[in-house]
Amino acid sequence: MNKNFKRVKQSKGIVEYKHSKNDLSILLLENDNSPLATFMITYHVGSRNEGIGYTGSTHLLEHLMFKGSKKFNKKNNNAIWDVLQNAGALLNATTWFDRTNYFELVPSEHLEKAVEIEADRMRNAFIKEEDKNSEMTVVTNEFERGENDPLESLDKNIWSTAYQAHPYHHSTIGWRTDIENVSINRLKSFYDTFYWPNNATVTVIGDFDTKKILKLIDKYFGKIKKSPHEIPIMYTQEPVQEGPRRFQIKRSGELPIIGIAHKTPNGLDNDTYGLYILDRILSYGKSSRFYKKFIDSGKAVDISISYYPLLDNGLFTTYLFAPKNSNLEVFENEILDEYESIKKNGVSQEELNRVKSQIFSQTNYSRDGSYSVASNLNEAIAIGDWTFYTTFLDKINKINKEEIQKIANKYLFQDNSTTGFFTPKKT
Repeated sequence: MNKNFKRVKQSKGIVEYKHSKNDLSILLLENDNSPLATFMITYHVGSRNEGIGYTGSTHLLEHLMFKGSKKFNKKNNNAIWDVLQNAGALLNATTWFDRTNYFELVPSEHLEKAVEIEADRMRNAFIKEEDKNSEMTVVTNEFERGENDPLESLDKNIWSTAYQAHPYHHSTIGWRTDIENVSINRLKSFYDTFYWPNNATVTVIGDFDTKKILKLIDKYFGKIKKSPHEIPIMYTQEPVQEGPRRFQIKRSGELPIIGIAHKTPNGLDNDTYGLYILDRILSYGKSSRFYKKFIDSGKAVDISISYYPLLDNGLFTTYLFAPKNSNLEVFENEILDEYESIKKNGVSQEELNRVKSQIFSQTNYSRDGSYSVASNLNEAIAIGDWTFYTTFLDKINKINKEEIQKIANKYLFQDNSTTGFFTPKKT
């Protein structure tokens, strides 16, 4: 094995290494079922690491880092998109609260090119004024689409109302005036603060040889030094909420919507698994409680729950689309009544067994293919421990119905809530 790497741990066939010189983390899972491999780099930076005046910087940098780097650019006739697409690759990037990831799904013989490109733009990306100006327009258009979507607008306002101190207060895309006015120097400073090997995890899944890929990673990433500074820690914690929060949005739209959110613990807390099950009991499929209560009966147009584990505490949010001219407070009371029923009476063993089977099937289906595995690992990396991915089903299996009832009582109470109403404006 390459002497520049130390083996850290292994779980369910995935092996973690760390580069001894620059602390780059590497996750490897060999699978030769098809001649493809996914190369993904996850930076431990997201909108959570932004502040007033430069919200949306991580997302804007995501766009800029495709505009070229020292080795790969239009002037050299080897722009990043062109090189990878000519090799038959699928590539893209995503940004969220706790992480940014760049990835390539490539035929195995072209894996080296993906490694070389990601290493080059880690520290040599062009962050240029002219590129910022053009991409800012693209991002502004994305922002506008979100503003014109009633559910996205309500969701953004729920997060900004539920969080006062913590930067989950602002959405990943940022506030409009920050997108339009952030300086190129501020973006460069952000890039130079967070985009280093000791703040990143490389994941390689698929058809490759471990010795060869470690040699390639060492060849291209090994020459990059670790950051000359400590990576800043985001230490702000959201204060305990001391009462329910409510707001109303009035703008053009077709249907009224209500969103009821309750704060949840960080993703690595053991209660995450019970909340994941509770989400499914209430809202997943035609056998769920909310479907029977609101959709089968014809009372509501649609209902769903949004719950994702995050690095810090998150939100468990029910969204209901009501018929035109409905009184949303009636639906609010009916949703809360269902919460109270679970808090008082718990859930049945039949419900728990059904949902566990659904989770097992859905999870296994979502892990089919090298990109799917890498993508799921990416989210586990973001919340602080990649083994969340490998141990997830084992932890789900251990949850009993008594724990579901305790968790409902622990989090679904009034003073922990934020309720938002979207009311279509009468024209």
